[in-house]
Amino acid sequence: MNPVAILAGVAVVLALLVAIKLFERRLPRRVYQTALILGLTVPVLCSLYALWTLGHDPVTWREVALFAGLYVLTGLGTTLGLHRLLTHRSFETSPAVKLVFLILGAMANQGRPIDWAANHLKHHAHADRPGDPHSPLDGFFHAHVAWVVTAPRAERERYCPHLLGDPVVGFVDRTAPLWVGVGLLIPFLLDGWNGLLWGGIVRTTIGNHVIFAVNSICHVFGDQPFDTRDQSRNNWWMALLALGEGWHNNHHAFPSMAFHGMAPRQIDLTALVIRALAFLGLAWRVQRPSAALVDRRRRRAPVPLVEVEPV
Repeated sequence: MNPVAILAGVAVVLALLVAIKLFERRLPRRVYQTALILGLTVPVLCSLYALWTLGHDPVTWREVALFAGLYVLTGLGTTLGLHRLLTHRSFETSPAVKLVFLILGAMANQGRPIDWAANHLKHHAHADRPGDPHSPLDGFFHAHVAWVVTAPRAERERYCPHLLGDPVVGFVDRTAPLWVGVGLLIPFLLDGWNGLLWGGIVRTTIGNHVIFAVNSICHVFGDQPFDTRDQSRNNWWMALLALGEGWHNNHHAFPSMAFHGMAPRQIDLTALVIRALAFLGLAWRVQRPSAALVDRRRRRAPVPLVEVEPV
């Protein structure tokens, strides 16, 4: 079959999924879940197809640049925009900067911003306990991706009442599916079908599963320097892939802090961007935990039992 015809068909499917997303709260639960399953599986199949084509159709610098550039930009939309700014209010910024990063987060195809924030705050409220929407204690696959389909709808009014009246957040929340389409249209306009494949579909697929892996891998594999009473862990290679989000135990210890990397070797690209925004006067009230609080939360090594020989 003609590869262009395949990608055209995929583009039509994705456009239909965007349309369904616009009316998700009016659809029967089963219809919406079916659409979610399609939305999760079709991009993965397309990404496998892209890997298969590498044997006879190597990527050019255009595809590499589109993939890398949009991966970082939309990744920052998730980590900086949806997570640290919107959900945890780790810093403050202007409405224009907030708008840009929330749009980039929507282009990452992570769902509506308020739903994202509500699900994440629910996770922190019940981390690795009953009520956590994506704990590995309910199964690794569930924590990674199945929860997206099986979890109840986001409790927006309970966890995010402060966001419901924000005009910037409300605008991006209402138009989020359209920005997903923009994120696919841009690479197509710049590089045709190959651009859509690598800069759009493959980029979205890998970006989503990297963020999913923070929920799964970073609650199973890694170290726990802080006592958080949950399974969150620091994982350095996930920190590289997820632009700093892999320092997950640090984050659970201090959820509102803007910089998840807390040591010189803990690379956190998102923190570097926040620092740059603060330097330029575009971010302020950047949250940092005090040294005393960090020391109190640090996990102490258990004191070994010493057997005393009788005299």
